[in-house]
Amino acid sequence: MLEIEHVRSRFIKHFDGKTGNIYAAPGRVNLIGEHTDYNGGFVMPGAIDKVLMAEVRPNGTNTVMCYSIDQKDRVEFKVDDPQGPRTSWARYIYGVVQEIRKHGIEVKGFNTAFAGDVPLGAGMSSSAALESCFAFALNDLFGNNSVSKLDMALIGQATEHNYCGVNCGIMDQFASVHGKKDHLMKLDCRSMEFEYVPFRPVGFKVVLLDSMVKHELASSAYNDRRRSCENVLNAIRDKYPEKNISLLRDADWDMLRSVEGKVSKEDYRRAAFFLGEDDRVEAVAEALNADNYEKVGELMYATHHALSHDYEVSCEELDFLNDIAKKNGVIGSRIMGGGFGGCTINIVKDNLYQTFINDAREKFFDRYGKRIKVYDVVISDGARKIE
Repeated sequence: MLEIEHVRSRFIKHFDGKTGNIYAAPGRVNLIGEHTDYNGGFVMPGAIDKVLMAEVRPNGTNTVMCYSIDQKDRVEFKVDDPQGPRTSWARYIYGVVQEIRKHGIEVKGFNTAFAGDVPLGAGMSSSAALESCFAFALNDLFGNNSVSKLDMALIGQATEHNYCGVNCGIMDQFASVHGKKDHLMKLDCRSMEFEYVPFRPVGFKVVLLDSMVKHELASSAYNDRRRSCENVLNAIRDKYPEKNISLLRDADWDMLRSVEGKVSKEDYRRAAFFLGEDDRVEAVAEALNADNYEKVGELMYATHHALSHDYEVSCEELDFLNDIAKKNGVIGSRIMGGGFGGCTINIVKDNLYQTFINDAREKFFDRYGKRIKVYDVVISDGARKIE
């Protein structure tokens, strides 16, 4: 757990012994709803108990002075600098400054020191935590909290697009800003409407197993699958011009079946994965509202199977971890994220937890010569000021 004193002591050391306000924003997990966002479907993320924490204090100038505690690196830039810093971590802060100014907020210079315990590269969205933390802080310090939570999430997404070269969806920033303890969010990626769904798995732990592998296929394979979905979408549009189908989410199973012979088998299979996954998100929401975690687990295994065999974004290592989970009586396990490496997310009974972890560590090392990383997570609150 990241301690306030860890951040405050560095802030005092680097910025004249004065203190500021402390803000935090979390990383996230996604229980179910993978590769659905770009088709306008549903996702079900939750904020976690791992955060990016920053102390921030206006400095009365036009200069932003940043110290990254984890990187042991200091960067300065002018609020109105048209280019911004080149240092990659500072680009996120610079981007948030520019995007929040577009909302009419007159951001002045400030000092900040920050650190995080969201694991890097494990699919828990450390960059979204950074963006959300600073969007919340600047909205509080300079905007009189006039920017809505949705707009703060959009500011984070625009930062990725415009300053960091990542064409991401909205889920990560949305979850980081809107997170609520003991609740997931069923987010409609078409309308941006959402509802909180209770998530209190008493007697269970949520744990991520990081395979420590990332295969090079990921970015090109992602684009291939988007293209497959677009091909099917275009075929459905051609067949149903009167239906005004703008996203694959607007189609149903009957529409998909009606174009089966008009698209490739691969494209059809991928579009069918999307419709099935969207249905599973709805089913998980119903199961959680009924406190039925066994049903949630069944649907997680179904998603893993579909991601592996139908959407083909798994890899041998992730399938191996999923199989170990099943053999150890873990109620639910699946790939989390884009695939081709990264983590599995697992819901495991407390009394089976240590046996499962020990077995996964031992067998994965024996098979692949790599040591998995284990991250326990608890569903927690979103971006906030720490009083």
